[in-house]
Amino acid sequence: MKKTICTICFMFFCLAIQAQKIHIKTGIEVLKEENFSILEGKRVGLITNPTGVDNKMRSTIDILFEAPNVNLVALFGPEHGVRGNQYAGDKVSNGKDPSTNLPVYSLYGKTNKPTKEMLKDIDVLVYDIQDNGCRSFTYISTMGLAMEACAEQGKEFIVLDRPNPLGGEKVEGNIVEDDCISFVSQFKIPYVYGLTCGELAMFLNGEHMLRNGKQCKLQVVRMKHWKRNMNYIQTGLQWVPSSPHIPQAITAFFYPMSGILGELSYMNIGVGYTIPFQVFAATWVNGEELAKAMNNLHVPGVSFRPISFKPFYNFSKGEQVEGVQVHILRYEEAPLTDIQFLIMQEIARLYPSKAVFKFAPSRTFSMFDKVCGSKEIRKRLSRNYQWNDVKDYWYKDVDEFRRVSKKYHLYKNDFWIFRNERL
Repeated sequence: MKKTICTICFMFFCLAIQAQKIHIKTGIEVLKEENFSILEGKRVGLITNPTGVDNKMRSTIDILFEAPNVNLVALFGPEHGVRGNQYAGDKVSNGKDPSTNLPVYSLYGKTNKPTKEMLKDIDVLVYDIQDNGCRSFTYISTMGLAMEACAEQGKEFIVLDRPNPLGGEKVEGNIVEDDCISFVSQFKIPYVYGLTCGELAMFLNGEHMLRNGKQCKLQVVRMKHWKRNMNYIQTGLQWVPSSPHIPQAITAFFYPMSGILGELSYMNIGVGYTIPFQVFAATWVNGEELAKAMNNLHVPGVSFRPISFKPFYNFSKGEQVEGVQVHILRYEEAPLTDIQFLIMQEIARLYPSKAVFKFAPSRTFSMFDKVCGSKEIRKRLSRNYQWNDVKDYWYKDVDEFRRVSKKYHLYKNDFWIFRNERL
């Protein structure tokens, strides 16, 4: 028996060492290994931004531009632009890339979808952008609309796959309803959808979710060695900021915790301070009181600490605010999206006059609904400010989405990823 226990312990030790040596190869790495064979003889357009890099941090733009057997003819820029030099929400203009002199077409300006004119001189459109795993992050909307354009105009579409930073197991939020479809909720998927961008592209294509049910000629360049139960930190890959306010990989874990509430211009969620999306604070909050209330809820996998600070910009700029910082203790257990709704619940209980839908500007309600994917979330929450009145609706589509999306999974789990690993 003792020998058996020692053997098992040794096996887990070896597997832990192996886990540290994981070397994920993203789609661009695999494309390089295959000597760009799927692009040979074709005029190539590339949708990318600064997150499109190989494992040595070289830009996918430069890699394709310098490859002797690739004819890169145009670049397409999402929100923040091809080189990432645009602020969140700022429109992006057409222009020329200074490094390659290639034309750059904006997909976050006059149009969010490639036009016939933009695509006339290309045969294949390649997508290489690091997503953050939330449907309100507009890169997947860009991807889906580009797929629609390719389907309509007979162009190929290739996704160079990358990890979902939240892993491939978390699914949270209701399916988007017809009256809330927008660029921040472009397709009928949950808020946290648990797919890589390549798997999501296959899902959108296979489930006929593109306009008029059309399908594009789609190919996904799969990663090597990524597993569904890996969050981004476990991949060992370097992180390139996917937007100005997601500077580190761990920030992506917090975006779904506070981003929906952040649409209400109601509290500071850390945007404008050093820990974006990790806090909930206002001038009228007592941090100790709110931290105690939140910790008394015993939310799995997280803890709340009082915090006081002055935002450098954005909401409550220069004012002393108090609130809580969220700390993730066990990522796998943490219900990411629930936390902002529980904050709204406890704020309404502690400070009734500041209850969110009484106090937040009504002009922000429309965007809140769009990001939630349903007007029903706000309606139910505003009755009694109890998360339990909303929770069933928020999670009503999760099981069915898991069932349908599973057939598009390109990656499996590894048993040796330790489920209780601390961040």
